[in-house]
Amino acid sequence: MPLMSRAEIVAHPLYPAIERQIAQHLIGIHMRTPRMSRLKASHRKWLMTQSVFALALRRTPDDPLSGLTATRFVETVMRLGAASRNTATGYLAELVAYKFLRDVPDVPDKRVRVLEPTELSLNGLRSWFNGHLACLDRLDGGNREMTSLAEERIFLIAQPIGADIMVGDPMWREPPDSIGHFLWSDLGGIILHDLIARLDNVDRAAENVSCGPVTLVELSETYQVSTTNLKRMFKKAETEELLCWEHPRRRGDLLLTNRFLEDYFNWQSAKFAAIDQSYHQALATLGIESENAAAA
Repeated sequence: MPLMSRAEIVAHPLYPAIERQIAQHLIGIHMRTPRMSRLKASHRKWLMTQSVFALALRRTPDDPLSGLTATRFVETVMRLGAASRNTATGYLAELVAYKFLRDVPDVPDKRVRVLEPTELSLNGLRSWFNGHLACLDRLDGGNREMTSLAEERIFLIAQPIGADIMVGDPMWREPPDSIGHFLWSDLGGIILHDLIARLDNVDRAAENVSCGPVTLVELSETYQVSTTNLKRMFKKAETEELLCWEHPRRRGDLLLTNRFLEDYFNWQSAKFAAIDQSYHQALATLGIESENAAAA
């Protein structure tokens, strides 16, 4: 199928439905492998994680010193303004400690430590990638997910391309303030996924959309987020009238405002467009025809 633009994606009638689908998919990854939450605990860590994988997957066999090193990673993070040098160095050490990264064996220069993803983290990000392809397929009837599952090199080529697009896009790198106070908080992203996963038959013209009954205690127990952190996230959103509960003391259904939802949808569309572009570029690199080209 042809490449979908950001505008086409966000305006599609099924877009709220695929947002719910990807939210459920990402929650599933979180529940199956809770340790993976370390890779996306906050938007800052997610930006760094994408950069980690992009560097690692660009390693070439003919250059054994290429790929992910601490120096290259810190330079990338500093260039993006995603974190400080100390934060970047600490995060890389954290990924090694959690066994998301490991040393590449037999590097000829022992002064250089080259790292690569472990199967745990690689499989997690591959599932993330293919889950988004499945959502894009739902929008235009494509066959991206099955094609990617049949040819594993598509993900390996596409991930660095998509990462470059996303971390280089100001819209994606700096989320709107309306949702930013969730995303910059630890595990705030998964909380947003939970709210979106509760939506059904979204009326995008409505002033408010209901998530159904939501309690901070439930969210805290489900995702192991402190209630103090949750109260901070929601309090700011409530104060700015971006969401509210039906009844006092956060009782009844939680209502999300149109502004809150549309800011989230527009921000997410940048990610979907980047993934679609990276997928098509990977097909071109491998000489694989897309469905529409094969049928022509």
